[in-house]
Amino acid sequence: MEVLKRNNVKVFGKGRPIIFAHGYGLDQHMWQHITPAFADNHQIILFDHVGAGNSDISSYDRTKYNSLHGYAADVLEICETLKLEKPIFVGHSVSAMIGILAAIQKPHLFEKIVLIGPSACYLNRDGYVGGFNQEDVEELLTSIDDNYLNWATTMAPALMRNADHPELALELAKTFCKVKPEIASHFARVTFLTDNRSHLNKVKVPTLIIQASDDLVAPVNVGQFIKDNISDSMMVTLKATGHFPSISAPAETIRAIKTFI
Repeated sequence: MEVLKRNNVKVFGKGRPIIFAHGYGLDQHMWQHITPAFADNHQIILFDHVGAGNSDISSYDRTKYNSLHGYAADVLEICETLKLEKPIFVGHSVSAMIGILAAIQKPHLFEKIVLIGPSACYLNRDGYVGGFNQEDVEELLTSIDDNYLNWATTMAPALMRNADHPELALELAKTFCKVKPEIASHFARVTFLTDNRSHLNKVKVPTLIIQASDDLVAPVNVGQFIKDNISDSMMVTLKATGHFPSISAPAETIRAIKTFI
């Protein structure tokens, strides 16, 4: 089917369905340390956002993907194509907001939502502290535009935040570098310049926010803001550091998800 090919969808396991959605610059392989813990009792659905991993690059449409709504539409099409009933959605980073947009559009589709390292708005504005000034984001976007591969290599250790395990940052950088620079640049703008704060109070699905204790991209106060604005939600703060606890601290991440679902 075209949808499954477009997003390189992989399905395995049996039981309650769980969709795992990767964040910026990554692909479905980021979940390799997580999914084995769920495969015995769950149907696992993995996919790559268009432009990432082994997705169909010819399907990348700058107009469609100029908004996170385009990615949310893909998630809903995957659910429809697979005829999923009450799936659990697990979204990392920008995919947390993609999942929220999908759940707002189809409020009765998802059983529960898990948001790992989410941010509804990266910019500091209107008294809200997202973690980045406008100048910070412009500098980041310029760095990606000028030399994406250099940005990926330089930023990976800071984002992973696990200096004792440099191999994790190296693997992260390698994954970043698989994305075409022009797509990485476009997706970065959609990710870092989008303000989803007004959508949070529209979420009617039970939600878990998983927050790392030291995350450069999504500070603890950002996770708390999301919790305060989604009525049926709870937050777990991990001992893990960095923006990728599913990679650096899979056991702790698995425990938090299993407790919730």
